Amino acid sequence: MKVLAVLVLCVTLGFSNTLDSCQGRCGYGTDSNYSCQCNPACERYNDCCSDYAAICKASTSCKGRCGESYNSQNECHCNSLCPQYNNCCSDYNELCYNAGGAVTDAEIKSISERLYSLDSNKASASVLVIDPQALVASSQTSSETDRSSKPLFSFLNENALFSKPTYAALLSVLDNYNRMTGQAENFSSQQLAEQDKFVRETMSNTQAENFSSQQLAEQDKFVRETMSNTQVGRELFAFLYNKGIYKSEEDFIQDLKMMWFGLYSRNNNQLDSSGFEHIFAGEIKGGKVSGFHNWIRFYLLEKSGKLNYYSHSFNGPWTTFPDVLGMQFMWDGYYKQVGSAVIGCSPEFDFAIYSLCYITRPGKQCHLSVGGSTLIIQTYTWDNSFYGDGKKFIGSAYPATP
Repeated sequence: MKVLAVLVLCVTLGFSNTLDSCQGRCGYGTDSNYSCQCNPACERYNDCCSDYAAICKASTSCKGRCGESYNSQNECHCNSLCPQYNNCCSDYNELCYNAGGAVTDAEIKSISERLYSLDSNKASASVLVIDPQALVASSQTSSETDRSSKPLFSFLNENALFSKPTYAALLSVLDNYNRMTGQAENFSSQQLAEQDKFVRETMSNTQAENFSSQQLAEQDKFVRETMSNTQVGRELFAFLYNKGIYKSEEDFIQDLKMMWFGLYSRNNNQLDSSGFEHIFAGEIKGGKVSGFHNWIRFYLLEKSGKLNYYSHSFNGPWTTFPDVLGMQFMWDGYYKQVGSAVIGCSPEFDFAIYSLCYITRPGKQCHLSVGGSTLIIQTYTWDNSFYGDGKKFIGSAYPATP
């Protein structure tokens, strides 16, 4: 009997340890099977577990809270719905977001390093030479002062790069846009057929200037050349497919075409913009340059004399390409205070990292690893319109200031 009593006591003590903690229980309702509680009511009834404050109360961490029930009194949340409502704790991705198509920060860093290593079409020092010249403080970027006497791009072997299929595909698309917001980008019936019902219905009441069938084919070719015909694109698709985000390559391609090329209005209720135009080609809004985060577009305009490089306010840690610069410049009389871009990368790498970040971290900062160094991409959704099953168009994506 004494042995049995000791065993019962040991089991009881061991079991009670789990009943006296809020580990994994934050936000749950009152449960009489537990010796203490882990919800806001416990403070009123004075029956909180001893670690309630440390683990649950006003906690801004998901440590010990993954999968907890929603509690409106918590500052942030750690359940599967928090990404949808944009109210997750800052470490949710790291600690909890690891199943059912979810992508962790560590996985994003891992896949971005793989994409970097596969970018065989990026520029080398023998092909591309830049001269960043003046470095200015963030407080000086609004001065509109030309502090660099020379162009940013000292040399580019165009034959070595622009003959590659993905570069050629990008070049063919870049000149398809009207840079002024408030003036509709006009699409043919073929383009409308590629847009979802929202775009088609809106376009039916909008005056349109036609994109030719050739221009529409150029959009499709760009997406397929970069994503289907390169190791970078295939690796990105394989990663997203394995995470359950896409069911097929065609599903992936069509979604990219919608999020990047689907039209929406930035000004005057005209279908005047898209994620691709904003990020890769650049726009003019309110008398200033808006978007414009592609180095090839920068090079071409600088070469033609339409863009004057002034200075840069930050430079990435890389000693080879791709590099990252935050640039100040004047484009045909319109100023850009900070136009950041990944310099020297291939079109497929640029398109892949922006797509990766927008798909996995829409409207948030996305932390990549490129050559062992951190690259932060800030993404924004265009919240005023949707396509598909509540999906939002790309508003912007660009390298953020470290």
